[in-house]
Amino acid sequence: MANDVYIHPTANVSDKASIGQGTKVWINVQIREDVVIGAGCILSKDVYVDHAVKIGDRCKIQNSVSVYNGVEIGDDVFVGPNACFTNDKVPRAFNADWSITPTFVHNGASIGANATIVCGITIGEYAMVAAGSVVTKDVAPYTLVMGNPARAVAKIDREGNRVSGDV
Repeated sequence: MANDVYIHPTANVSDKASIGQGTKVWINVQIREDVVIGAGCILSKDVYVDHAVKIGDRCKIQNSVSVYNGVEIGDDVFVGPNACFTNDKVPRAFNADWSITPTFVHNGASIGANATIVCGITIGEYAMVAAGSVVTKDVAPYTLVMGNPARAVAKIDREGNRVSGDV
């Protein structure tokens, strides 16, 4: 880990994790083994990052977010409080055939508070997931989705402003 990484004393960070320069890890965060987190990130209170997760540079992961194995997050991604990424299409307490179903969040995407991201999807560059949405299908780049299940409602620009209602 770089010297200018801040890790709060209550955080539990594996010595097998890699954390980039200038990243801040706050209260009660848990980061498991083989995690790679880029430079300039903020992981807020109570974030859980499962083993082998990859998070790019300059990401902001807010309070109580769960990021499970199989998730890869690009650069400049925002994840709002209490969002959850799943990694199992058929969850069972015991399943001999269990395998990780990967999920990809591309650069610049934003995921609102309390959103659930069902595994096996891709969220495109600069896409936006509205708060409380349940994402069950891929989200195209520069698209705003909302609802349960999430549906495309508008095209947006890099800043998240609507540019068209046509999707």
